[in-house]
Amino acid sequence: MKILVLGSGAGGGFPQWNCNCRLCAGQRSGQVRATPRTQSSIAVSADGERWILLNASPDLGAQLRASPALWPRHGLRHSPIEAVVLMDSQIDHVAGLLSLREGQRLQLYCTPEAHDDLSGSLPLLRTLDSYCGVTWHPLSLEAGGGAWHDIAGLRLQAVPVPGKAPPYSPRRQTEARSENAAVLIEDPATGKRVLYAPGLAQVGEAERRSLDACDCVLVDGTFWTEDEMIAAGLGKKHAADMGHLPQCDGPHGPGMLQALDACAARRKVLIHINNSNPILDEDGPQRAQLVRRGIEVAFDGMALEI
Repeated sequence: MKILVLGSGAGGGFPQWNCNCRLCAGQRSGQVRATPRTQSSIAVSADGERWILLNASPDLGAQLRASPALWPRHGLRHSPIEAVVLMDSQIDHVAGLLSLREGQRLQLYCTPEAHDDLSGSLPLLRTLDSYCGVTWHPLSLEAGGGAWHDIAGLRLQAVPVPGKAPPYSPRRQTEARSENAAVLIEDPATGKRVLYAPGLAQVGEAERRSLDACDCVLVDGTFWTEDEMIAAGLGKKHAADMGHLPQCDGPHGPGMLQALDACAARRKVLIHINNSNPILDEDGPQRAQLVRRGIEVAFDGMALEI
């Protein structure tokens, strides 16, 4: 199974266009050694020919142009992307759908809740119906995982994880697990599995089982600490308010580092990294701590073969 990281940053990417924090300003000036990142999305393939897009970030057009594996190959108009799978209906994960409007009919996999948001409060699907058209394949979220879907030679299963609905969703204040999905991806030829969970508010028993069932995990790397945005003067919300589990332990319990230390997966990768997260500083102590623990930091263009 091949995995291509198209974008590894959180909303706004890195450096964020309107941010002058230490990391963003330092990257622009060259005083901080840090790699620019677009907003998070990955593509997966069983054979390197047919690809599945997981999330469609606002930067998708630039990401596709930078990825030869996803360039057209046959005839005047073609795309090796056979389907798009959404984790949720967050703008950072869906705005790139509009970049696919010139292509063939879109095969879209998402939860009924995400479909409602994208048909109502953020009506991207109604817009796309005026261009390429959309065929919706519902993803069911059930304890232990929903139905498996066979797509482009791979098997995918959505699993519910704790998270938050988008600010424009009528379900924003609910705690419904169905607002946020992670996806298990299995290669039936090898039995190898990958978990993609760019948004994850906590790691309980169910999440631990999903992590341990995989050979590779790409998980929420948004924040280093619970109060990161507040301490940096960039916002008033904690990580938990935005539906993210920070890497460090905090007032709500153990952080992502502790969860990954206990995870049986061979490769452990942080993705969806906010511009405020000090792990972006490649010479910083936080990055060194990750190296010592065997935890990788995703970057745009990163290629993994499982």
